Amino acid sequence: MRTAASPGPAVEPCPWDSLDQVAQAVAACTKCALHATRTRTVPGEGAARARLMFVGEAPGADEDRLGRPFVGAAGQLLDKMIVAMGFAREEVFIANTLKCRPPGNRDPQEEELAACLPYLRAQIALIRPEAICSLGRHATHALLERTDALGALRGRFFDYRGTPLLPTYHPSYLLRTPGDKNAAWLDLKKIMQRLGTSRPGNEPPQEETS
Repeated sequence: MRTAASPGPAVEPCPWDSLDQVAQAVAACTKCALHATRTRTVPGEGAARARLMFVGEAPGADEDRLGRPFVGAAGQLLDKMIVAMGFAREEVFIANTLKCRPPGNRDPQEEELAACLPYLRAQIALIRPEAICSLGRHATHALLERTDALGALRGRFFDYRGTPLLPTYHPSYLLRTPGDKNAAWLDLKKIMQRLGTSRPGNEPPQEETS
């Protein structure tokens, strides 16, 4: 089992020259059965030279309808997390391990991940972020090729092919379990410190009031 200090897998050659080319390949992809049930592909969006990249699990219903990642309730919370870290949404890059929505928002299957992860790996190779934040168990397991419980992985830096990667809770989990928001904020502060964006003005995401 790899440790936080051990190197990740060897870097694969990137078959695409730009993020637009990756998005075009995703749009035409029929490598797994998800192409038959999708409304739109969701390749990801953000800055081509983002310092920070967020990786989630898979598109949901809103994302499938609009073709954009993290646009539902979980996306609204992620936006607050990004702003609290001192970034604007357009300054980071947001993607998922799967580029098509699994029916009923079920968990990704192995054959789907095998078909889709090359797109994500290419995006990471093209963007070359200074840090990656994996959101939730599925994204963390897919990128690190580990099966440890998220609780044993979150809040620690790991090496993803030369890039520091820190796992934390998925925003949808935080909506269901708001008691863990503070723990997630502590995780994000570690990324801020790594990137040098931590400053007195940074505040944790605020709760909505009704």
